[in-house]
Amino acid sequence: MVSIQSRPDPELLRDGIKVPVKETLLTPRFYTTDYDKVAKMDTSLQQAELEAVVEELRTDYNRNHFKRDQEFEQSWEHIDQETRAAFIDFLERSCTSEFSGFLLFKELSRQLKERNPLLSEAFNLMARDEARHAGFLNKAMKDFHLSLDLVNMTKKRSYTFFKPEWVIYSVYLSEKIGYWRYILVHYHMQKNPENRFYPLFKYFESWCQDENRHGDFFKVLLRSQPELWGTWQAKLWARFFLLTVFVTHTITVFERADFYKSIGLDARQYNKEVIVNTNHTAISAFPAVLDTSHPQFFPRLEKCVDYNLKLMAINESDRPQFVKNLQKLPLFVAIVWQLLLVYLTKPIDAEAQRGEVH
Repeated sequence: MVSIQSRPDPELLRDGIKVPVKETLLTPRFYTTDYDKVAKMDTSLQQAELEAVVEELRTDYNRNHFKRDQEFEQSWEHIDQETRAAFIDFLERSCTSEFSGFLLFKELSRQLKERNPLLSEAFNLMARDEARHAGFLNKAMKDFHLSLDLVNMTKKRSYTFFKPEWVIYSVYLSEKIGYWRYILVHYHMQKNPENRFYPLFKYFESWCQDENRHGDFFKVLLRSQPELWGTWQAKLWARFFLLTVFVTHTITVFERADFYKSIGLDARQYNKEVIVNTNHTAISAFPAVLDTSHPQFFPRLEKCVDYNLKLMAINESDRPQFVKNLQKLPLFVAIVWQLLLVYLTKPIDAEAQRGEVH
């Protein structure tokens, strides 16, 4: 088991406003896309399914869910420093991720309002959910005398351009892997209530249903575009995004091993369960998925964790930058090699799997 070192106290900007974590390939990013292309999407192949998903979003099952009860009204100073630091890291990254989704969905809704009203409404409803999640997480941070200046983050964070098809693949996976992350923690807490050291965890069951509904919307959007599932290029892209999401998840979970330990979970086993379930779920949307049962699948992902830890150690050293770059190069090559081996492993034909079910 790889474990991270105890984190130092969070850096502050002013009066409990936390300095955001440094942007890296692993931190949640803010995205923009080709709004005109999204507005022109023909969704007629899945029109009935799209209207059904939007109607479910309108129902707003969680309208009264994200309200803090009396259990929050206490001091949390009794939580030990290591658990506290790990939990704050979890809250910050989760809050940033939810806020990133809010910004993307809100802008999509605004840009599509006059040109594609149904899609515009769907994105607006999902932005509503993401805003609730981000706000609820930020309030949780305030219990630890910290918070994120989300408004200021919109001005200072860099935005990454993703083509619409990349957005559809990646957000579908982000929402579905989010569902499995939350629901598995929920199941664990049901069996081990003594590990629930903070009331946020009791909100995970309904919370993950928002993630699931968002994923269902992007599944319908994906299946409405034949070029995203009916071509050989689509199979390559699907595997690429699955691999990207899974290696990022693996590295992040192992980096947060002490957080999962604090709630009684084994990071390695948790990571495997999340990935296997997400990969299986993707069979219903993607043209091809990865073979997570291959004996080298998880060992290769975990080798990337080890290489990443070595990269982090190099970054924290006081050596000259050009020396660091030279030291990091073989590690980058090693990570790419491991991922290439996973990518080239014979995939599972999801279209054939769906045919067998039907």
